[in-house]
Amino acid sequence: MDTNADEQHPPVAPRIGPGYPAGRLARALRTATTHEDAGARARAESRVGHWRAVLRAMASGAVTAGSRTPVAGLPAWVTPQVVHGGFATGAASAGGPLLPYELEAAVRAGVPADRRALFGHFLTDRGLAELTDRLDRGCYEVLVPEEAALLTVAWLVRAGDRAAALDLLDTLEPFAGQLRFTPRPAAAPAADTTLTYRRTVGQVREAVAARRRHPAVEAMNEALAVWNPFADELLAHWLETARSGRVLARLPDDGWHGRGAALLARYQELAAVHTRCGKHRRPKENQAVLRAALAEAVAGRAPDARALGRLQHAVDSMVAKRGRPGSAPHTALRDGQAAVAARPTHHALAGLVARRLSALPQGTGTPAADALTGPVTDEEQRDCGLPAGTAVPEPVRRVVLGALSAPIGTLVERGLVPSAEVLAELVPQLVSATAALAHPDPALRALAGANHRAFRNRRSLLLLDLQHQVRVEELPWVRAVAAYRGTGGESAEAARTTLVRLGGLAVQGFPATLLPNPLLRELSVLAAGASLEIPLVEELAIDIFTGRFSGKFLDAAVVAGDLLGGTLYERYYGIDYTALAALGAAGAAGAAGRAAGRPEAAARERRRAVEEFGKLCRARAGRATGWSENAMVIEQAQILTTHNLAALVVLAGIEPGHGWTDTARRCFTAVCALTARLHRDPQGWNTVKDAAYAWRQMLFHLSLCGARERAEVVAWAEAEAARHPGRVADRLAPALAGLRLVAAGGEFRADGTAEGGRARRLLGRSSTDHWLRRDLPAPTGSG
Repeated sequence: MDTNADEQHPPVAPRIGPGYPAGRLARALRTATTHEDAGARARAESRVGHWRAVLRAMASGAVTAGSRTPVAGLPAWVTPQVVHGGFATGAASAGGPLLPYELEAAVRAGVPADRRALFGHFLTDRGLAELTDRLDRGCYEVLVPEEAALLTVAWLVRAGDRAAALDLLDTLEPFAGQLRFTPRPAAAPAADTTLTYRRTVGQVREAVAARRRHPAVEAMNEALAVWNPFADELLAHWLETARSGRVLARLPDDGWHGRGAALLARYQELAAVHTRCGKHRRPKENQAVLRAALAEAVAGRAPDARALGRLQHAVDSMVAKRGRPGSAPHTALRDGQAAVAARPTHHALAGLVARRLSALPQGTGTPAADALTGPVTDEEQRDCGLPAGTAVPEPVRRVVLGALSAPIGTLVERGLVPSAEVLAELVPQLVSATAALAHPDPALRALAGANHRAFRNRRSLLLLDLQHQVRVEELPWVRAVAAYRGTGGESAEAARTTLVRLGGLAVQGFPATLLPNPLLRELSVLAAGASLEIPLVEELAIDIFTGRFSGKFLDAAVVAGDLLGGTLYERYYGIDYTALAALGAAGAAGAAGRAAGRPEAAARERRRAVEEFGKLCRARAGRATGWSENAMVIEQAQILTTHNLAALVVLAGIEPGHGWTDTARRCFTAVCALTARLHRDPQGWNTVKDAAYAWRQMLFHLSLCGARERAEVVAWAEAEAARHPGRVADRLAPALAGLRLVAAGGEFRADGTAEGGRARRLLGRSSTDHWLRRDLPAPTGSG
């Protein structure tokens, strides 16, 4: 549920300067000129161009940072080119030079290579027939939303709604020569959108094929296969001269010198070809001592006593370490080393897997990812010489599994989705299919899904003054077919089911982290499709926060109070959810007044309630200035609202598949892991913040456990903290003492401490140094 227009404060002038873009430009320039990797330098050079464009556009006034319409002359629905931090470069994502497929379309149509000419062509009978054919067969791609515009015109014309088609064309026409409205052709319809994958087969193939040889492994294999056997030959040659264990008792006259000369010649040949291992060149190594002595003997020079001593020591050491060449222990050792050297390298096996991948469609995932990492087959042995039955190494297998196409729950269960942020990247594939179910017409449903997926690639803008990001329903081509959406029924039920499934996956899979903003946007789409009003609140940017909240933060806090009133969570954080409920009731009365025909009074009442919520957050945060104040106020809002957990539990009905006790334990394990990092990086403010977030999530989950399970988790936490390295138990002792205190019915003082300071409330933000980052005293005693 988004903030209504009457809840917005009047816009103020943008307050974003060039400092951040200038800093990012400097960073990109540094990477572009100093990084050792050519690929990294090339990517940095691209970023340099983008940041220069940002700064030029800001300086000229072509871009207004912080606005929903940042680029002068472009309406909000046009997809801007946006770089890190939400800054627009001044260009449109669908602009720039014509792409190859557009040039090919112009040639086929017999029109100039110009976007306006192409636009006009696709409005002719021939052009509309081509678009309609693509719609029916599904053979098109939409990578930026604008590429769905002309397909929508064609659908409206076929549906007989020429008025809607003409209205849409009137909106598009001023930008016909500038933006790419032509869809991309595709050889086949889009893949099954109920399945998802992290990377395409082509991306995985490139990653596997780019796997480099491991210099240390290559050097080791060379030593085992080449230089160790050669050292054995040198040793055996010298042992021919030995009597009673002493070398050079006599020099044989049966060709010993000639065989020695041949050994030295072969060494030169081997050294010219096998260059990875350099140990044999070190003068003090045993092999080098034997070789140098042999060269002297072959040249007819008798060694002095010192050289003879070095030679004898080398021979004795080699025999003592491995036995005499030809003996059973020595032979067994060398056979084992030869087997190791003969094993295919990861590099060679990666090349084989890359060949397997090249036989598949490259633009999508594959359900056969597991089969692609099976052992070397007999046929492959005949083709490439790798031993049949050799297993593909785990590092290569992990890369290939990135292309596994499966239900998203399967990817999470198999550990192929490492974070909530990655989950957010995958969710649009599924949400687009669910949202598109609202369109009964199959062709329009497929087009709506493609448009939704493209829209989710649109990067968020940096916005000020509670402005919201552009929504998909604001796109002119989406508005044009809004009348053809169904209501309720199958699509609403599907949206509700998907919302519960994805919300549960996120909470179960990543219980210790905040739900990222991109995932919240997808959940909001599903909630709207299910006709559910769920106040999902975004994580706010500290650097541009102005101390004000939109109305949905108050709504979310009221929902949290309904769930958590009287629980451990409310007592731990010292929340008065009853007072919040009264504040929410005042806001609701404002909404009722609006419905009763008193919009201005209603808006004032609603605004007053929301402002009171902001004042409450500031009062709870305490005194601070600048960045710290923003951070502390935002954290208090997250505490009061549970940052979407309560809203999803109460209004969507989600719950983790393994139960609240399991998620609480996993949250505390994450707290311990994060706290352990402070032993290596005591300045880690972000680590402290993340640990406090995980602690807060744990308290939420604990509050939904039964009393017995909650007591078991609190008791277990002590042992779990002691199990982690880095003095974790010592650092967390005040937090654990505070948890025990509140669980037993106690309370913190106003300053968040108790028991003479031995118990503390764990928060992530502070106006002063955080107690979790303190230096611990050195351990005493011998233990």
